[in-house]
Amino acid sequence: MKIRVNPTRMELLKLKKRVTMAKRGHRLLKDKRDQLMKKFLKLIRENKELREQLEDELSKAFKSFLIASALMSSEVMEEALMYSKGQVAVDVELSTTMGVTVPKFDLEEGDGEGDAYSYGFVGTSSELDASLGIFADVLPLMIKLSEVEKAVELMADEIEKTRRRVNALEYVMIPNLEQAVKGIKMKLDEQERSNITRLMKIKDIVRGE
Repeated sequence: MKIRVNPTRMELLKLKKRVTMAKRGHRLLKDKRDQLMKKFLKLIRENKELREQLEDELSKAFKSFLIASALMSSEVMEEALMYSKGQVAVDVELSTTMGVTVPKFDLEEGDGEGDAYSYGFVGTSSELDASLGIFADVLPLMIKLSEVEKAVELMADEIEKTRRRVNALEYVMIPNLEQAVKGIKMKLDEQERSNITRLMKIKDIVRGE
């Protein structure tokens, strides 16, 4: 988009200031983008580690649960699971990292009304106990993974917004401003040459008289 301004020295000074501010903003945004990328890559690695750990634990839990399902009747299994009523709560706080507001999840204990083993052990399999125990133990890990994945999503959005701003300044605004500055300089130089030529003609006329 071509910038249209009056070719005056005042406008030239204003445009030069805008170019300086735009270049400074461009540098700051590039620095922010680079720092966001470092934080983003760190979160990606953390997310990968947490997910692998969680998948490994859940695999063990489901394996034990399948064995328990094979050893126990469906009626006993359903009755045992019906009595499990442990409760937890998740506290959510917001924190800001490099202009990005991310949630922090904290797992709180329940009110003590029950736990993963709120059933009689008579007639149930130890594999069921192992399975439910793993499910209970990995809950904090699941909460942490949710926190990291949400942070990754928000960080990716901010990186994309920052990248667009950097590109807009680098490839659109700054070139247009510099082109406008160049155009005004050419106009002013042309006016100055015209004035000099006019003065020389006036001098010649005066001398000729």
